[in-house]
Amino acid sequence: MDARSARLGVGIIGSGRVGPVLGAALAGAGHAIVGITAVSEDSRDRAEALLPGVPVLETPEVVERSELVIIAVPDAEIEQLVAGLAALGAWQPGQLVAHTAAVFGTAVLAPAMAAGVIPLALHPAMSFSGTSLDLSRLHGAYFAVTAPGPVQPIGQALVVEMGAEPVIVSEADRPAYAEAIDTASTFSRAVVQQATGLLGGIGVENPGSFLSSLVRSTVDDALRATSAPTDDLDLL
Repeated sequence: MDARSARLGVGIIGSGRVGPVLGAALAGAGHAIVGITAVSEDSRDRAEALLPGVPVLETPEVVERSELVIIAVPDAEIEQLVAGLAALGAWQPGQLVAHTAAVFGTAVLAPAMAAGVIPLALHPAMSFSGTSLDLSRLHGAYFAVTAPGPVQPIGQALVVEMGAEPVIVSEADRPAYAEAIDTASTFSRAVVQQATGLLGGIGVENPGSFLSSLVRSTVDDALRATSAPTDDLDLL
């Protein structure tokens, strides 16, 4: 199967900040979004805003209708979800199934793989707002792609269609990858919160806006330095 030429019927499990955005990106690439799950009023509103007209369905029905299933639920729920759908006999041979968790490779999809699905782990290395703003952020973002060797081109093609850059991460390396992602996001958030708190404490209005250019330029410089040849570091 070549995801670059085949238009897929895509089902989204999860209407948090990630699932509807990826669904909208895939729809923009020409794929058909056949259904999405949503439980709360907020998640239904998010799904409608990003995927207008896409039916909100129960999870087994989303799976039944889909050639590609995107699982975008909290990490702790994935294993039970996949196993539960396997117990129902919901998974279909030849169906593409991708989850978006950083920490897991494809092993967490084992019950679905036993039913003949094609497994993918696609983690977008960016922070999501759950709004259309994320669609522009995807351009220039990177995705970690973990899949069996013959399936990797499918995962890479899907990422490119969403406007991002794929990077292959092996199954064994997913825990280290997840630690790197967690370190970067947690540390960045904590530092910004501490700095804005200090400025707010001395009466600076809108401390987040005040620090915006500084934080962005500093992070950009730090990232640029990690990519520069060693001989050039003292020129930065």
